[in-house]
Amino acid sequence: MIKEKMFKPNPGWGMLVAVFALFFGGLGLIIWNANQYSVIVPLIFVGIGMMLLAFISLFGFLAVAPNDSRVLLLFGDYKGTVRTSGFYWVNPFYSKKKLSLRVRNFETGSSQGHDKKNDAGMVIEKGRRSGGKPSKVNDRDGNPIDISAVVVWRVTDTAEALFEVDDFENYVEVQSEAALRVLASRHPYDSEDHEVSLRGSTSEVCDQLQTDIQERLDQAGVEVIEARISHLAYSPEIAAAMLQRQQAQAVVAARTQIVAGAVGMVEMALEHLEKDKIIDLDDERKASMVSNLLVVLCSDRHTQPVINTGSLYN
Repeated sequence: MIKEKMFKPNPGWGMLVAVFALFFGGLGLIIWNANQYSVIVPLIFVGIGMMLLAFISLFGFLAVAPNDSRVLLLFGDYKGTVRTSGFYWVNPFYSKKKLSLRVRNFETGSSQGHDKKNDAGMVIEKGRRSGGKPSKVNDRDGNPIDISAVVVWRVTDTAEALFEVDDFENYVEVQSEAALRVLASRHPYDSEDHEVSLRGSTSEVCDQLQTDIQERLDQAGVEVIEARISHLAYSPEIAAAMLQRQQAQAVVAARTQIVAGAVGMVEMALEHLEKDKIIDLDDERKASMVSNLLVVLCSDRHTQPVINTGSLYN
C-alpha cells in the first residue's frame, strides 16, 4: 500500500528571477553576437540553449492554495505531496496532480452529471449533481422503507486516494450507499421495547453509519467527518397501513395512560372520603362510585349528569 510522504519544494520567487535572467541573458548573448564583425557560432548555440533551458524551467513552477495539494510523479514514480500553500518550483519533468483537501459532502442517491468538453478535451462546463433520491431497502422486519443520508468527508492521504482506488470520489459515494443499505437492514424502522431503531435512536444509528462508512473508506485515504440520515419514511405502498398502525398504537398508549391516571384519582377520592369520614360506603356502593368515576374520567365524550332525587340507595 502506497502511503503519503511529504515533499519539500524549492521557493519559487528566487527561481523565477533566475529563469528570467537566464532567458534574457541568452537572448542578449545572441543579439550581442549578431552585432559583431565575426559571428561566433558556438555562442549562438549557447544563447539558444540558455533560452530553451529557461523555457523548460517555466514548467516547474506551481502555486498551492490553502487546503489544496499537489501530488508529484516522475515518469510514474511517486515522489511526494506538497500540502503547504505557497509559490514553489520543482523539477519541470514532474507531473503535478491537483487534489483538494477541503471538506466535501454529498447525499446518497444523488448522481454527478458528465462534464462538457470541447474538441481539445478541455472542460467547458462542469457536470452538475442531481438531487438525492432515497434508497428503497427492507428494514430488519422486512418492511420496505425509503432512506437517504448526508455524508461529510475529506481526503487525508493523497497517495491512497489516487493510487489505491480508481476514482476515489465515486468510491466514496458507492461505499456510503452500500453501508447505508446494510445498516438499514440491521435495525427495525420503529421499536416499542427500547430497542435501537432507525426512527427512535437517531444518534446511535448515525454513529454506527459513520463507523461503517469509515471502515470501508480506510484504504482510500478518506476521513468521514459526519454521517446523518436526511430522509426516513415507509415506502408509499405500505405508508398508509403503517400510519394506521402508528395511530392505533398511539391511541392505545394514550388510553393506557388515561386509565392509569383515572384509577389513581378514584383511589385518592375513596381514601379521602374514608379518611375524613365524610360518608361510609359499602362495597357495592364503592363499586358503583368507581364505575361512575371511571366513566367520567375515561370517556372521550362529555358525560351527561343524572340527578338522583331519592336517597342514596334508591
